[in-house]
Amino acid sequence: MVEIPDSLRSLFTATVEEQEGKYVIEVPKSEIENEAARPGSTYRVAVLPHAVETDSTETSDTNEAAPDREPGPPEPPVDEGERREVTIESVGDQGDGIAKVERGYVVIVPGARPGDQPTIEIDQVKKNVAFATVVEGGR
Repeated sequence: MVEIPDSLRSLFTATVEEQEGKYVIEVPKSEIENEAARPGSTYRVAVLPHAVETDSTETSDTNEAAPDREPGPPEPPVDEGERREVTIESVGDQGDGIAKVERGYVVIVPGARPGDQPTIEIDQVKKNVAFATVVEGGR
């Protein structure tokens, strides 16, 4: 499993393209609008192979999209009403607990504190963040 540092600012899927003898990765406009990146600034970039799940749950390093999915950014890894156990890693600016799940996706958990390991229920899912309620456990 890949360790995802707390300093991760952005995660998106892109294709490496050749343009006039250089290789380019296009940054989605949403990353600029959400201030995850700024034009003219320098960033450290990690390149991971794109793995696509097959019917046998094996992965392959290919850029072909799964037949039942539209190409584009990945869907959030949680669903409304889903329950799962998480570890609260930090506290956000508003004092809410923050947990990270698959691909570094952020889940905001009001009332939770770093080190808590509650069972949560996902209340609202957005493109880059979900909001949840503690249903069991914690400290």
